[in-house]
Parts: sequence; C-alpha cells; structure tokens
Amino acid sequence: MDRKKILLSGLLVGFLGVLLVRFGNPANMGVCIACFLRDISGGLGLHRAAPVQYIRPEISGFILGAFLIAVFTGEFRARGGSSPLVRFLIGMAVMIGALTFLGCPLRMVLRLAAGDLNALVGLAGFVFGIFIGVQFLKKGFSLGRSHRLPMANGLAMPVLALVLLVLVAAAPAFIFFSESGPAASKAPLLLSLAAGLLIGWAVQRTRLCQIGCFRDLLLIKDPHLLYGTIGIFGAALIMNLVFGYFKLGFADQPVAHSDGLWNFIGLAVVGLGATLLGGCPLRQLVLSGEGDTDAAMTVLGLIAGAAFSHNFGLAASAAGVTPAGQIGVIIAAAFLLVVGFAFTKSEIKVRQKGGVTHEHTA
Repeated sequence: MDRKKILLSGLLVGFLGVLLVRFGNPANMGVCIACFLRDISGGLGLHRAAPVQYIRPEISGFILGAFLIAVFTGEFRARGGSSPLVRFLIGMAVMIGALTFLGCPLRMVLRLAAGDLNALVGLAGFVFGIFIGVQFLKKGFSLGRSHRLPMANGLAMPVLALVLLVLVAAAPAFIFFSESGPAASKAPLLLSLAAGLLIGWAVQRTRLCQIGCFRDLLLIKDPHLLYGTIGIFGAALIMNLVFGYFKLGFADQPVAHSDGLWNFIGLAVVGLGATLLGGCPLRQLVLSGEGDTDAAMTVLGLIAGAAFSHNFGLAASAAGVTPAGQIGVIIAAAFLLVVGFAFTKSEIKVRQKGGVTHEHTA
C-alpha cells in the first residue's frame, strides 16, 4: 500500500508538471524548485537578471499545501536548531550546483521524460553526489538534533508564503516581472497555486523525495521512495508524448545546455548537498511548511544562492557555463566536502580541566 501511495504521488507530480507547461509555464519547466526560487529572488529584486523575475505561486502552494495537511493530521510541529547557519550555506551551494545544470532534481526527471539526454548526464552526476554523501552518512555525519520551538517559529514560512501570494496578486511597483525569457512564461495564477497545493499535499503525505529514493537504495537497499520518481517520469513521459513535447537528443533542448562535464558536476553538487541536508529542494519546502525552521533556513539559502549566482555571473544559460560559474560550482563542491568531514562523528578524546577525559563527537 505504501508503494502504491508513493507511486500515485509521483504520477500526480509528473502529470501536473507537464500540465503546467501546457497552460503556460516554460517548456520542460512545469515544476522546478531551483528555477522557481530563482525567479522569486529576481521578483523581489535580489538580482536584476531581467528574464528570470517572477514570484512563482507554485512555491507558496507547496508550502501551504504541506502546512494545511500537517495541521489537519496533527503533524505540524515547530522545531529547529540543527546547524541553521550551515544549512543556509549548504542551500546556497546546492543552488549554485542547480543553476549550473539549469534545474533541480525534479526538473532533471521532467527534462528526461521530455527526451532531454543532457538530463541523463545530470542524473549520473546526481547519483554520484548522493553516493559521496552516503559515505559520510555511513561514518556518522550529522548536523545535530533539532528541538521543539515556540509555535510562532514554525508559522514563519507559511506566513511568508501568504505574503508572496499577496505580492504576486497585487503586483505592486516594487516587484519585478519579466517581460521576456523563462519567467515571462507562466500558467494562470490560480492554476499554479492549485497545482502547488496538490503537490505540497502529496509530498507531505508520502515523503516523496528525489534524494531519498537514491539515498535509501544505496544506504539500506530500500527502493520504496524510488517508486515516486518512477511515477513522475512515467506520467510526464506519457503527457509529453500526448502533447507532442517529446524531443529526444542533446541539442536545442529548452532552457538547457549540452556541456556534459558541467551538467554532471552541477547535479553532483546538488546530490551531495541535499544528502547532507536530508532532502531535496522540494522536500525542504514541504518540511518548512510542517514547521521545520531548519528546512526554512535551507530555503532562504537557496534563494540567496540564486541571487548570488546571478549577481556574480555564476548561473549557466543555454550558451553553457561561464568561467565564473565553473569556479563557483567547484568551490561549492569543496565547501560541501569540508562540511561532510567537519560534521562526521569521530571519537576524539578531549582532556578537560581536572584531568577528566570525555568522548567528544565532532
């Protein structure tokens, strides 16, 4: 039954991912957490890349969908305190990797279902990054425990999601809207919000996660979450074939580049970073809706990473990866490796004052 539920959840996400394209979202970008947060970053004026500025209502939907169902089922719980600053910085690193590939793990699956073979190279890098992360997990990697917090802390992200909805609906003069480029392509607001609410609900109930499916397979030989990814791919493939969006090949794919090395490295960084975080970008949004302030810090880190990438010329484009982007993603990879080693448990004897010896966990 659990496998059936997560398969159905994946089918829903894949179906909605292509349906949103049908109604106006960019090709092969019906749902992309990295792209949507990048657009929101631009819409708020945190970067000034004119083609990618729009407050995507799907993001609010993911958070609010998870929030509403978590409250209804009694699973909403304000918690946090598990290395929030480090999570923020990991979020930035993950976004740098995603904008090198031009998409999050979910968009990777949707691109592959549309015939974009560059996503297959990205998938190989993604699994490689997760494999490295799993080695840290096996050695005891942990960012620390979270703790119960006052309720107001957990409500922060749902309230922020509501504020973003008000801003996109009211369209005040200080909010930026692209007139051309990917962010100018958008499905109707209410449809986008409805799709986001449904996806937020489905992911909250089934724990669907692009990282989790490969992490669990490598770590404990459990394919349970993999059924969700299979569902996303299967539904999106059928929808792409029905609407005539399927185009097999490497060249001239929508909002993509064909530089295999950097596609591999970009998603390897995403795979490693998200494994250290404990979930993919979509899962982080859903957790933030459930009251997890550590996940909320990660989401804010993703937004900051998008601003940083565009302000400093790190983000890739259809023309490929810039020299600054190549340096940036390598630095992001190095940072994640340092975090992996720094937070991996190692028994170190520390002599305290008075000659008492304790076991210290780094």
